[in-house]
Amino acid sequence: MGETRRLAEPSGHDDDLRLIAYQLMDAAGLQRGRLIAVALKGEDLIGADQVATQITFDDAREARLVAEEVADRVRDKFGPRAIGPATVFRRAS
Repeated sequence: MGETRRLAEPSGHDDDLRLIAYQLMDAAGLQRGRLIAVALKGEDLIGADQVATQITFDDAREARLVAEEVADRVRDKFGPRAIGPATVFRRAS
């Protein structure tokens, strides 16, 4: 059985899940071994309307969260492949 982590506060942001995944990989302490898989499981889920929004002074994090919300709205309107990391898009010939 592997290590378990829990978010400090409720979140629906990719950034927070990515941070937990990186922490789990770091906790494995592998130098030459390989990590085959990391599983993230959502538990104790509640609706976003039931969560208070915490004020933060981390401008970089706030910018990432705003960008994530905009990307989600674009995907909702134009489909899941409408926006994503620039490295996955091919140049038009």
